[in-house]
Amino acid sequence: MTSRLLTVAFALAALVFLALVAQPVGAAGQLVVGMTLVAAMLLIWPLARKGAGRLLFVALALGVVGRYVYWRSTSTLPDPSDLVDFIPGVLLYGVEMFSVLMLFVSLFVIADPKERAEIRVDDDADLPTVDVFVPSYNESADLLATTLAAAVAMDYPAEKLRVYLLDDGGTDQKCQSDDPVTAHAARARRTELRELCRDLGVTYLTREKNVSAKAGNMNAALPRTTGDLVAVFDADHAPVRSFLRLTVGHFLEDPRLFLVQTPHFFLNPDPIEKNLSLFKSMPSENEMFYGVIQKGLDRWNSAFFCGSAALLRRAALEDAGGFDGVTITEDCETALTLHARGWNSRYIDTPLIAGLQPETFSSFIGQRSRWCRGMMQILILKNPLFRAGLSLAQRVCYLSSSLFWLFSITRMTFVVAPLLHIFFSLEIYEANLQEFIAYTCVYMLANMMLQNYLFGRVRWPWMSELYEYVQSVYLTRAIVSVVLNPRRPTFNVTAKGLTLDREQLSEFALPYFAIFGLLLVAAGVAGLRWWMEPASRDLLAVVGLWNGLNLLIAGLALGVVSERAERRRNQRLDISRKGVLTLAGTPFPVLVEDVSSGGARVRPLGQRPQMARVGGSIGSLSIQSGETAAITTLNVAVRRNVHDERGLSLGASSSNCRPPSTGSSPT
Repeated sequence: MTSRLLTVAFALAALVFLALVAQPVGAAGQLVVGMTLVAAMLLIWPLARKGAGRLLFVALALGVVGRYVYWRSTSTLPDPSDLVDFIPGVLLYGVEMFSVLMLFVSLFVIADPKERAEIRVDDDADLPTVDVFVPSYNESADLLATTLAAAVAMDYPAEKLRVYLLDDGGTDQKCQSDDPVTAHAARARRTELRELCRDLGVTYLTREKNVSAKAGNMNAALPRTTGDLVAVFDADHAPVRSFLRLTVGHFLEDPRLFLVQTPHFFLNPDPIEKNLSLFKSMPSENEMFYGVIQKGLDRWNSAFFCGSAALLRRAALEDAGGFDGVTITEDCETALTLHARGWNSRYIDTPLIAGLQPETFSSFIGQRSRWCRGMMQILILKNPLFRAGLSLAQRVCYLSSSLFWLFSITRMTFVVAPLLHIFFSLEIYEANLQEFIAYTCVYMLANMMLQNYLFGRVRWPWMSELYEYVQSVYLTRAIVSVVLNPRRPTFNVTAKGLTLDREQLSEFALPYFAIFGLLLVAAGVAGLRWWMEPASRDLLAVVGLWNGLNLLIAGLALGVVSERAERRRNQRLDISRKGVLTLAGTPFPVLVEDVSSGGARVRPLGQRPQMARVGGSIGSLSIQSGETAAITTLNVAVRRNVHDERGLSLGASSSNCRPPSTGSSPT
């Protein structure tokens, strides 16, 4: 889609908006107009996903939004002479208009998502040299072994590939700490990880002091390495064998390219997916960002570095003085700097790593708080709106990515607003029931249809509301802390690979129960007042319905903070590959159904192994990824057997303490 077509599309949307806004219709007329537009959207929906049909659908939705904005701005604000109602009314109106602004900005960002063709380089002589950085702070050796082994096993000429473990948990500063416990742990970690790196053919690097967190760690490694490109993988992000083959070609095509970012794919559910048992049925939360938004950003040359699963050009990093570390989101900050210096980025929508998400709700909130505070730092300290060197589209895109995190303010405002009328009879939203249905309900319906049309493949309806709500309770405080002191936030590593022995309430659960209780009481008060105050029933019905929706989401959040047990230490990846299980010198053909760094589940094909005692059968498991791929052989111990509708399956754990370096990776 050309820029001219995009301009025409936005002009069409503007004309529809102005024409609808100019119509002086009452509630009944608005209901007819709004439902006509919604009906037209329903007709277009199954017929058009791209091109002019997509733009027409968006234009119709914006017509409904525009009519609501006009009515909301001219007919619903309280009388300015009554400051008790007017001040909170204007604050609520401002938050709503901010939400509408963010809708328009997001539509601009994803107007035409970029689909990139695959680029492969067949001649190894043309390939650049690559340094792989795996930054680490407190991750276990077992977790690091999986990622390092996968990085070493990537399909790339050995003479052009070097893998480095950047250990910030074994720095001189830590090893020489005045605290004997800290010093002992750091020295033991350094010794253990040096041995691990020696076994896997990886170079171990550490530094003198822990300065500037992850950005400082990688900057310390840059002058000690020489590769043309730098691949970055988090400690829990194991790359597939083809990672470099599918990314380096882009750098040969564009000499001003500084970044190729790939999506983050996760083996385990986040706490919301796990605690609500939705992991296998619901699209993952990150799919909306990596499946739609990053491709939209890529259209405007604004796809940004996400901290891992990426390849960067060393010359660009040196041009910018290394990785930026002013904020605690060094990845996006670095991309902003390089875009402003005229470098380009690309996004490839192909999952090429397998990683881990936070297992507990507290670690999930900790991770999102860091992202939120970092993006607020960028907004305040390095505001892209005033950053020289960026195009107008890039400014809008970076503003969108930063302002997005203000959702916690809007979400908590929408929770509190109906309570002001229910408990204190404040009239901050002047509308009767007919107007609420004609304007607000039709607007919400069109907005939900638009969101589902654009993101339905990667996000269930209303799930964004739940994700935003559970984060907002704590992120609001994080935003305030950054506003008060933008340079105060520090980088905290997100804990991964945690286990829970039993079901329990999260340590962060109390505010969610308190809010649910408050909303439940409000629902009862609203019902009582509706019964006893006939003159106020219209407005009470409106705020009662509003509070009821908040109550529903708050109720779901109680399930989110009720932690399910997580005893599995090694997350498994479902596969279907043939292999050979050898026990007591006898080979048995098997189907490997899942694998992890700790073992595999296999299903015998044909003859079944005869085992006197499960757990006492030691042997080996050989797996071949493809017809020409190397064979991975693991020493295993059969720990259990399970009978299901498909027959017998065996649970085999690896008897090696570390994944073998065999030229192949399970992922």
